[in-house]
Amino acid sequence: MKKIFDGKKITKLATEKRPARVNVQTEERLKEITSQFEEKGWNFTVELAPDKPEDITDLEILLNPPKPKIAEKKIGRNEPCPCGSGNKYKKCCGK
Repeated sequence: MKKIFDGKKITKLATEKRPARVNVQTEERLKEITSQFEEKGWNFTVELAPDKPEDITDLEILLNPPKPKIAEKKIGRNEPCPCGSGNKYKKCCGK
């Protein structure tokens, strides 16, 4: 049986314990990405590898962090049904 939670906390990206890792193919791109990281004050590791494909997913995550999802309000059993019938939800669409 595989454990889902191992009890270890995941550290924040672009910190000393977990620097952002980026692979680039050209020297120009290396300078451009390095300046972006230094401007924000993030810890990073940039690898210049012309034979590997460019991988800047960590930078994209840092620049566009995921937004929290907002849960929709649940309909109570005794509230009017949203379909407009005038009945309680539990007697109409909540079967």
